[in-house]
Amino acid sequence: MIPLRIDLVKDLVYYPRRMEVNIHEAKTHLSRLLERVALGEEVIIAKAGKPVAKLVAIASERPRFNFGSAKGEFAVPDDFNDPLPKEIEDLFWQ
Repeated sequence: MIPLRIDLVKDLVYYPRRMEVNIHEAKTHLSRLLERVALGEEVIIAKAGKPVAKLVAIASERPRFNFGSAKGEFAVPDDFNDPLPKEIEDLFWQ
């Protein structure tokens, strides 16, 4: 099995469970689409706006993610939930 590389900016910022692409996009970005499929996403390939195929991961080879597996790898600062400084908070209300 090929190890998966996860790019947090490209792959997880917007992560729908299902996406639709046209044939040209599928041909151009097949490797990237396959990485997303391996992470559990479905990709619908459409021709002239009509779905014609679906890319899905093979169930027996889908990676298993264990919640809590990163425990102890980072620490949340004690002041995480403290209010923001006034000058930063004011920027949200402009």
